Amino acid sequence: MDEIARYNLERWRALTKADALFTRPYLNLDADSARARIDPENRLGEIAGRDVLLLAGGGGQQSAAFALLGTHVTVVDLCEEQLERDRQVAARYRVEIETRQGDLRDLSSLRADAFDIVWQPYSINFVPDARAVFAQVARVLRREGIYYFNCANPFVNGLTEKDWNGEGYLLKQPYRDGAAITSADSAWVHNSSDPIPRPREYRHTLGTLVNGLIEQGFEIRHLSDSTDFSPDPNAAPGTWEHFTAIAPPWLSFWAIYHP
Repeated sequence: MDEIARYNLERWRALTKADALFTRPYLNLDADSARARIDPENRLGEIAGRDVLLLAGGGGQQSAAFALLGTHVTVVDLCEEQLERDRQVAARYRVEIETRQGDLRDLSSLRADAFDIVWQPYSINFVPDARAVFAQVARVLRREGIYYFNCANPFVNGLTEKDWNGEGYLLKQPYRDGAAITSADSAWVHNSSDPIPRPREYRHTLGTLVNGLIEQGFEIRHLSDSTDFSPDPNAAPGTWEHFTAIAPPWLSFWAIYHP
């Protein structure tokens, strides 16, 4: 385990202990609400019986939704405490969820051509080389398989609502692929008073994301820059709602593996 993995593991252990937003398992889903959670626009189609890999997707959220929709779910996550949340939802819903502790940069423990869907919640910015992750996904995904991932908007990565200067949100860091970025957690992430390692992310330029997918044989079918956090341009400047109306913080890619 290298220093990058050790830092990520320490942070997510602390976040899980603090019951941070993205570590809280979904315990009150049914089939309709499960579909609404992961696929409100019905881009996946009928998925019952399909093999799904949740990449760096521990926490008992997406695993619960996919399992309730009848898929065969495997979760790979670096943090054992996060995987325990997936085992919790498996028991809650009486479904099978396979959990494996591992690094998203090395999927050699998984068979090639093993999955119809690779679903990656926000995590690719926790490692400096997005292309290495795309290569791992291409190996385990079947031809015509779906790859979904959520990532930071590279143009505003590292910018937060706290960067309001009275006139706007000031960009201060160079637009460079692989550049390490640290910031403070937003108030909605957790309310723990215990020390938690600060977010450490790596910028992936839009060119790296798009060209990295193409190089591995992916066809981009949809790109979204919308946010689930109710952006409001009329909110008070310096709040999360105002910030996200000015600078959308995330992108979501939908791609098909068609080498």
